[in-house]
Amino acid sequence: MTEIRGIYTLWLREVKRYLRDRTRIVSSFFQPLLWLVIFGSGMRVSGTIGSLSYQQYIFPGIIGQTLLFTSMFMGISVIWDREFGFLKEILVAPISRFSIFLGKMLGDSTDAVIQGIIVFCLGLLLGIPLSVIEFFEVLPLMLLITFGLVSIGLTIASFMESLESFGVIQSFINLPLFFLSGALFPIRGEQVPNWLQIVSNFNPLTYGVDALRTVVLGAAWQPLYPLYFDVAVVCCFDVLMIALGTLAFSRSK
Repeated sequence: MTEIRGIYTLWLREVKRYLRDRTRIVSSFFQPLLWLVIFGSGMRVSGTIGSLSYQQYIFPGIIGQTLLFTSMFMGISVIWDREFGFLKEILVAPISRFSIFLGKMLGDSTDAVIQGIIVFCLGLLLGIPLSVIEFFEVLPLMLLITFGLVSIGLTIASFMESLESFGVIQSFINLPLFFLSGALFPIRGEQVPNWLQIVSNFNPLTYGVDALRTVVLGAAWQPLYPLYFDVAVVCCFDVLMIALGTLAFSRSK
């Protein structure tokens, strides 16, 4: 019971801290809006991808981008907590390091999913055909994707001593994950270099974006992999990163 209460308390703290930061919530509208409106509309000159407009094609990719950037950024909370001494208080609490990590991970994942929902709503405003059923199908997918990505951010932050160092490492990981996931352009086909196709197979976000496209675009999208395979890969990635994150936290002092 103590473990559950500890996980819930840490989850609630992270969610409340996010919801009280109105500047971050408002700013979360603009980056995906720029990608969808300016980049998506500007690339219409390139034609369509199958029966899809380019804006429709990148929409699930922009959801994936939002989940990636938000999830990784959430790791900064570990550095702030260490800076102000709160992390030390958490680590000496009578709960396991696994519960500590799980509570923070679930809280940060909830925050990232909220931003993903904002992007989904932006798609409706831009006239992208979406339905309530698709929303409820996408929601658990977004949550699964954020588990592993948040765990990466928390794990990296547990070894960082400064915000500047974390920012450099975060960008170093974010950009390859994003650009090699197929979020902005197809990663399969005769015109795609073989090395790019091979590298994308090792990118967990590739499977997350493919799953999002399968659900959001439906029959208009020819998936790279079956949906069950995408979900299985993402789940395995989540388990691996949660295990590594718990190990990293267990070594924190």
